Parts: sequence; structure tokens; C-alpha cells
Amino acid sequence: MKLKLTTEQASDYNDLEKMDTLQLLSNMNKEDKSVPQAIEKAIPQIQKLVDAIYSKMKDGGRLFYIGAGTSGRLGVLDASECPPTYGVPDNMVIGIIAGGDSALRKAVENAEDNTELAWQDLNKYAITKNDVLIGIAASGTTPYVIGGIKEAKRHGIVTGCITCNKNSPLSLEVDHPIELVVGPEFVTGSTRMKAGTAQKIALNMISTTVMIKLGRVRGNKMIDMQLSNKKLVNRAVQMIMNELQVDEGMAGKLLAEHKNVRKAIDSYNSHKK
Repeated sequence: MKLKLTTEQASDYNDLEKMDTLQLLSNMNKEDKSVPQAIEKAIPQIQKLVDAIYSKMKDGGRLFYIGAGTSGRLGVLDASECPPTYGVPDNMVIGIIAGGDSALRKAVENAEDNTELAWQDLNKYAITKNDVLIGIAASGTTPYVIGGIKEAKRHGIVTGCITCNKNSPLSLEVDHPIELVVGPEFVTGSTRMKAGTAQKIALNMISTTVMIKLGRVRGNKMIDMQLSNKKLVNRAVQMIMNELQVDEGMAGKLLAEHKNVRKAIDSYNSHKK
């Protein structure tokens, strides 16, 4: 039976070029409302994958994303945001896109059609059964992603996926599928739209929940964030002031000494005992 690619079906809108600006924006917004509904239905699937990731990462394992095109870019984006947000090492969450980093800006011809390339890319990071691999593909049919997932499974690696079709070839290969069925795109086949939005939300939920469970958040604060600009330094000072009930001068002094919100708070509290 041929897979029904819901993300590539014709949308309910024809002759988009005849719509005025307000109609275009309003109809896109109308379509986007299906995204949170699809996410809500998939929360039990997301939960299972998050728990599997946490089980590996609490013992030192890593999280890998693989994808092509928009899906690959979203995986790289999520991975790249973990170190500055949660203070984790750069090699703890790793995003890989078909065609390499140059594909982040320009499409690399035929990269996503190579079934062997993903495993070669993963081996550059010495992936093992202590890690988790998530394949991201809106259609669930991308050869690059499916090839990488199949090889990972042969090596005993826990696998998951984020796709926007039910029972896709990718979903059927992984241990923990997440299926975000958002329906046809406003511009037929343009999965950078609803599908991309749904995938981004799911990635946010996965990495954020895992980092919270790993202790990288205190209360609701990014206590291990990297202090890479003045805005974040000011935020860190405010965190210390609120947590310790000290003035700005003391908070700034503690931050300057320890270079980290968590260390500043813990050091202050330990000296009070």
C-alpha cells in the first residue's frame, strides 16, 4: 500500500495568488491552529521518548538528531541551543543535517537520498548504545534518516522519530515514534510551515523536559546558562538577588567570582551554614 503523505496533499486553498494580504495571513493562521492540537494528541508518545532519553542521559549518554532540509535544520537548532541555555557540553546534544553544515544555508543536492550517509555522519561522533538517536522527517520517508535509524537499531541504539504522517516507514522503524499529523500544508508540500512548526514545538518539549529532569533548571530558572552577553549577565544577577535575597552589589560580586549562577548560589549558602 502506498503511503498517504498528508503533508503533501493539496490544501483546501486554491489560487493563493488571487488572495489579498489579509486573506493570506488569516488563512495561514487558521491552518496553524491545527499544530497545538496535533501536539496535544502526541503527548503520550513524547513522554515515552523523553523517559527513554533521560534514562540514557542520566548515565552519561548523548542525544542525537538527524534530518534533511528543514527537519535537519530544526534538529541542529535545538542541539545548538542546549549549551547556552543549560550549560551542558557541546557534545551532549548533537544535531546532524544531511549534506553537512553547508546544508544549513543552501540545499545540498541528493544528500537526503543517500541511505548510508547518516550512519557515516554518526560514526564521526562515535555513537554507541549508550546514546539515543531521533530521526526528524516530516514525510517519514527520507532515505538519509531511515538508513541512519536502521543502522542504529542494528547496533542496539534506542531510536525515536518526529514525523507528520501516521504509520510512515520511519515511524515503523523506530522504538519511540512521535507522529504530529497536522494535515496538508497551506502551500502544498511546503513542510517548513505547519510540519516545521510542529516539529520545533516537539523538539522544544523534548530537550527542555530532559534538561529539567537532569537538574539543569532550578525553580523555573536557567541556573546553568552561559553568560555570553550583558543581557544574560543582568538576568543572572537578578536570579542571584531573588534566590538569596541579597542586593545587586553582592549578587554581582558573587557572579564575578564564580562565573555561574548555580555555583554562586551554592557557595553563598554553604558559607551560611
